[in-house]
Amino acid sequence: MIGNSLFLFAILGFVPLVFVTLKAMVFKGKWEYVVYFLLAYLPFHITVLSLTYQTTYSPILVAFFQLAKDLMVILGFVLFLLFHKNIFEYPLRLNIVDRLFLFFIGLALLFMFLPIGESSFVNKAFYFKNMLIPAIVYFLGRNTRFTDQEISNFFKVIFVIAVAAFLVNLLESTLDTHFQSYTGYALFNQAIYDTAPSGNFGLSWTFETQAITKRFASFFSDPLEMASSVLLGFAAGLIWYLSSKREDSSIYLLVMFCSLASLFFASSRAAFAAFFVMIFFIAVVFRLYKLIFFGFAMALAFIVYVFIFASDDFYYFVVDTITFENASSVGHLVEWLIALDSMIANPLGAGLAMSGNVGSVTDDVRIGGENQFLIYGVQMGFLGMIVYILLLGYSISYAISVFRNTDNLMTARISFTAAAVKTGLLLPLFTANAEMYAYVSWISWWMVGYAMSEYNRIKTGYA
Repeated sequence: MIGNSLFLFAILGFVPLVFVTLKAMVFKGKWEYVVYFLLAYLPFHITVLSLTYQTTYSPILVAFFQLAKDLMVILGFVLFLLFHKNIFEYPLRLNIVDRLFLFFIGLALLFMFLPIGESSFVNKAFYFKNMLIPAIVYFLGRNTRFTDQEISNFFKVIFVIAVAAFLVNLLESTLDTHFQSYTGYALFNQAIYDTAPSGNFGLSWTFETQAITKRFASFFSDPLEMASSVLLGFAAGLIWYLSSKREDSSIYLLVMFCSLASLFFASSRAAFAAFFVMIFFIAVVFRLYKLIFFGFAMALAFIVYVFIFASDDFYYFVVDTITFENASSVGHLVEWLIALDSMIANPLGAGLAMSGNVGSVTDDVRIGGENQFLIYGVQMGFLGMIVYILLLGYSISYAISVFRNTDNLMTARISFTAAAVKTGLLLPLFTANAEMYAYVSWISWWMVGYAMSEYNRIKTGYA
């Protein structure tokens, strides 16, 4: 009964969202509005898929919703071509981030056709699709020109998602039940991905800690995705708080509080560490020195809590994590060593769709999979991994440059958020296939693309 009601609620949200977005994109030429669809839909993607299968038992309908986000991005790209005047005279003013992204995707395309690795061509094609779509999102951001009001609306959706995620977390905690227990999450994974339920709560091991306490994910696919995604809400709330009048800033404090609270509900060690890395990065780079004291205070409070107030289970959980005696930490280390061994044996790459945790990577050929850098290193060799690292590094560096030099407040806010989130994601990238967290990954790449357009304008006078 609850599942059917949630499915009806999801459909009543999805259909108007698609209708309004398509109306703006197709009939008004606002192809850029695809980003609003992504913002509003991606956090709920797995929830919609789970509810759809639980209610209809239709793999075809599930496949439709699975492809909806990709088709909308592709439609945005097609409409850009159709509505762009003199498309054959499109100016190619490429900066180093553009070139690195093109080279990275070009390298992946090459590996899709090369007869390397044990994965089938179909699996390689699907894996390449999963890499190509974020690149198109970056391209769309690179060519988007939004008014201040449109950017304000962009951030408002991020704020709503952050607060909504926290409210669902509160409900989960109050009921002491995962939201996914009502959505058919386990049934969906077993039927579509042939992944049997695991763990003590009938979902998967990622929904619990080593001490067998619940880790909540709100409406995201799992606690790790939610923990990475709330970094986006916190960074966006922070820059709006810092750049707004104090009498208008209380709402942004609420957004930051909700984001931080969701981080605690997720109980993700990598995301906790990423949060502190992001705080110190922001403080040093953007000269917000009060944040350093805030970060130290948070770290000190956490240490005091662990040593004085925490239960023995949580205390040993933290200590074992630091000393790599925790089973999960050991598991990460083993996966890293397996991936490194493969890279040493195949320095030019073992082939596309040979590493990672996405559906197109089958267990019988999978090598490693819990480190995004090593995942690309296994598949496309040291060259692929180095290009990806450079792409991240230059994206952060250039976004910082835009933040410091642009005279447009809204663009500065986007650049700040892009740099902060990409920095904060560095640690989760070490422990997960974090690029498959579509909400935070795609939206942050869109923001990087938007910032790079301003970067070119500042440097050359042309976007």
